[in-house]
Amino acid sequence: MTGDSALSFALKRDRMVVLAALLALAALAWGYVIWLASQMTSTPAVAMPDMAGMDMPGMDTMAPAFVPWTLVHGAFMFAMWAVMMVGMMTPSVAPMVLIYMRIAEQSAARGRPFAPAGWFAAGYLAAWSLFAGLATLAQWGLETLALITPMMTAASRAFGGVVLITAGVYQWIPIKNACLAQCRAPLSFVQRHGGFQASAAGSLRLGLVHGIYCVGCCWALMALLFAGGVMNLLWIAGLMIFVMLEKLIPGGRYFSRLAGAAGVAVGIWMIAT
Repeated sequence: MTGDSALSFALKRDRMVVLAALLALAALAWGYVIWLASQMTSTPAVAMPDMAGMDMPGMDTMAPAFVPWTLVHGAFMFAMWAVMMVGMMTPSVAPMVLIYMRIAEQSAARGRPFAPAGWFAAGYLAAWSLFAGLATLAQWGLETLALITPMMTAASRAFGGVVLITAGVYQWIPIKNACLAQCRAPLSFVQRHGGFQASAAGSLRLGLVHGIYCVGCCWALMALLFAGGVMNLLWIAGLMIFVMLEKLIPGGRYFSRLAGAAGVAVGIWMIAT
């Protein structure tokens, strides 16, 4: 094997290792979400740390009830949202991380190395962790107003319809298109934000900014979890696939708007019936 061939093989191997690591991270997150969903479906109290150790007669036949929000319960819900976002959004950022690695390899060959791609990925996931905090607060507020059930689904068709209409309308407004454009053109995004960074801090910041644009693009879609069920695995998987298609397929903006129009129509139907 020549020197160039060996280098090419090593670079391809490195990209495969990183891709495998990202997929493993997503798989672990999905494993936790699937386990948690099964626990909540079979015995709702098991998933709520505040209920642990309570052995009350008839507990298995009781209808699930809201658990008081304590610091421990809030931390548990934040962890649930954060892990769910990692599982849903890691596949979406994988192409960008691989592009980052390819450019990093080319830059290193010219004697201008920059920070490993892991820092960029960490910044991206940090943005979604911030979203997880906001989602946790939203869940607390919705529970307080009794708009969602103890099983974290819409308490009424009307509320579910409002969530669908809100998400559908958001698919059409300019800020959605602007954020989606940043996600669909990663190299243009990097150029507009100072290029790839040599320092770990700079790479982390770049990933965070990219993640914030992604949150701006997808937050309304994630809010649909309150309509379809936060622990509804089919709903979660459907949203993950939709987000990937929206970012990757040709004509993603039109695909997004078509889905938005469908969401508004279904939301109106839910309210009217």
